[in-house]
Formats: sequence, C-alpha cells, structure tokens
Amino acid sequence: MTLKPQDIVILLKLAARGADPWTYGGLAQELNMSPSEVHAGIKRAIAAKLFDAQRNAPLLRALLEFLVHGVKYAFPPVRGALTRGMPTGYAGPPLNTMMTATSDPPPVWPDPEGQVRGYEFSPLYRSVPKAAAQDADLYEFLALVDAIRDGRARERELAVRILTEKLEKP
Repeated sequence: MTLKPQDIVILLKLAARGADPWTYGGLAQELNMSPSEVHAGIKRAIAAKLFDAQRNAPLLRALLEFLVHGVKYAFPPVRGALTRGMPTGYAGPPLNTMMTATSDPPPVWPDPEGQVRGYEFSPLYRSVPKAAAQDADLYEFLALVDAIRDGRARERELAVRILTEKLEKP
C-alpha cells in the first residue's frame, strides 16, 4: 500500500485539530474529500506507520520525520505558469511574516478566487486551497510543507524549525 499526497493532507488536518474528536464524514467535509477517500487515506497512513489506530491519531514524530526527510522526494511539486491563487511556501503563513519579499512572483495554489498572482505550485491535493481557506492552522501546516517540498535552504530550515515546534508541542 503506497501513500498518496492526500494522505499527508489528512494527517496534517488531524494534527491541526489536536485532540478534538473526529469522524470520517466530518473530516471529509472539512477537506472537501469523500468519506471513502479519508478512510482509505487513514488505512494507508496506518500501513505507513504514520497513524496510530489504537489512539485514533497521527504519530506526530513519524509524520514530522517523513515531512522533513521524505515529502519532497515522494511528492515533488509541479511548477506552472503565472496564475491567480492562494500563496504557499515562503509566501504563505507563517513564513510570509519572516521572509523579505522579493520581486519574483510567489508560489500559489491555483484558485479562481485567489487574490495573489504568482506561479502555479501544485498542491498536495486538489482540494487544498478550499480546505486551507477554512482552517488557518491547516493552511500554515500546508504552506510549511510546501516550503520544505520546494524552498531554498533558508526557507526549508525555517519551515522545518517551525513545523517541529508545532508538531512536538505537548
């Protein structure tokens, strides 16, 4: 059983929720996925040892290790043409408050309702812009992961540090 990019989105959503109880249907609605997609994603995450079926929660240390060392190889982003969208990577929160803006167009997830013009940066899953717009914590996790997937050394280091702080909190 091979992980799919949407499995990482599901795990990040659960990490963003913390200890809040969840259901497959509720999670599916929040992520704009089907309940069967969420269920299959959890099964794959269990097989990959990124989810604890007993506690019904992600294994945060294992998830962090995969995000830091594997996600950029397993799910490399595809860059595209200039488009409107939602900022990600160094241009999304929280890195956008820590990095100096450049004259280069920022990376954006394509979104017809997006307010920023930048170069297309493929999200982990097609529903990411909608899900991130509804959940600020999930948006931060996804933007940090994108900085790891395709950022420069300083962006990656900063993203890893912040992600580590967020996922290792008690």
